[in-house]
Amino acid sequence: MKSFRRLVYPYLLWAIVFIVLPMLMIVFYAFTTEGNSVMTINFTLDNFFRFFSDSIFINVLIRSLKLAIITTIICIFIGYPSAYFMAKLKPNSQGLMVLLITLPMWINMLVRTYAWRGLLLESGLSPEIKVYIGMIYNFLPFMILQIYTSLSKLDQSLITAAHDLGCDNKMAFLKVTLPLSIPGIISGITLVFLPAVSSFFIPKLLGGGSYVLVGNLVENYFVTTGDWNFGSAISLIMTIVILISMYFTRKFDYSKEDR
Repeated sequence: MKSFRRLVYPYLLWAIVFIVLPMLMIVFYAFTTEGNSVMTINFTLDNFFRFFSDSIFINVLIRSLKLAIITTIICIFIGYPSAYFMAKLKPNSQGLMVLLITLPMWINMLVRTYAWRGLLLESGLSPEIKVYIGMIYNFLPFMILQIYTSLSKLDQSLITAAHDLGCDNKMAFLKVTLPLSIPGIISGITLVFLPAVSSFFIPKLLGGGSYVLVGNLVENYFVTTGDWNFGSAISLIMTIVILISMYFTRKFDYSKEDR
């Protein structure tokens, strides 16, 4: 076993260079200011006070959370029936359906979003609706595939036993199928909510610049204004929000498994 531990070293090095160090830099910039010619580093909490004292930034954060939550809920309501239908097909047909769902994902997400931009350009829809369409289209496959994986692994003898005990199809679904597919739903929520709440180019392309989310704020302060300190503070706030949401999501998952 000790010899196999060495295989972990390249991953640890990659994680330190591309994950840990960038996060430490974000934390450093978030708690500092540019300073002046005498002192180039000043530690401060002004970046966070600036964010929470301005209602515009709070509204953007609320809008981002609202968008991510609604996108996730819609993906669940569309994804679960789709995954359930796939799981009931024959094995060869299931493979074909998985291929059809994953086929658009072979194309870069940015290219697909540009395609939707052209389709919705003259639609007359509001920027918000356009952003929702782009979000759901891009993230729905993640939800379907996660739920399908859980349903395809379901032991069919449990369904048969439920029928033998007097359950009809509806009760068998509610008492057996749905609870056992909760891990797939939780995984789907994680894969949809997290990128949706931090997305920036989908609202930028489909919203026409009038539908600003937290991701757009971060991009603007890093790329356009060059205020890395405030941009890092916003990134850190968003990271904390994401970590809290992941905690409660996993907690819900574990509570279900314990039952």
